[in-house]
Amino acid sequence: MDQFAAEGWNELISHPDTLSDLAAFLVEAKRRTYAGLDDDATIAAPLLAGSKQLEHRAPPYAYRDIYFGMEFFVGQETVSRDDKIIWSMCYSGGARSDVRDHDTLLRIYKFLRQALLGVSVELPYRGPTAFAADGMTYRNEATGSLDRFHGVEVIAQGGGILYELRYSGGLVR
Repeated sequence: MDQFAAEGWNELISHPDTLSDLAAFLVEAKRRTYAGLDDDATIAAPLLAGSKQLEHRAPPYAYRDIYFGMEFFVGQETVSRDDKIIWSMCYSGGARSDVRDHDTLLRIYKFLRQALLGVSVELPYRGPTAFAADGMTYRNEATGSLDRFHGVEVIAQGGGILYELRYSGGLVR
């Protein structure tokens, strides 16, 4: 009998070792997709037309991030274990609507990827609570834990907000 059948699915995903494994996998997946590789991690044939789809696998886990847009974007990340979705996070946000200059957008998202590389097992949703470089600051405020959470991240420069994103998610039961 496999582990899922023996322990029951809900007991398995609420076990502390499984949650720490999930958090460690999320950190690895995020660093090996958008944060580390930008859209170079995009797969050739996404499930949804017009989307960017990033994936990372380390059995028994698989991570998928599907999003639409650039200046303002929406997306969803999922993690499956042995082909069963166990965790998900939805997000939406982007640069302020008056930020239209392509070079400025590229600079904001390059900075964002630098911040996102600071993802940790303690806060495996987005980036660290604070990060600063190149005259920009990143702030991430999260509430909850891996099983149910929500938060907001902001990038500012010179006291003005350039970018904001809201996210929420948790274990799928």
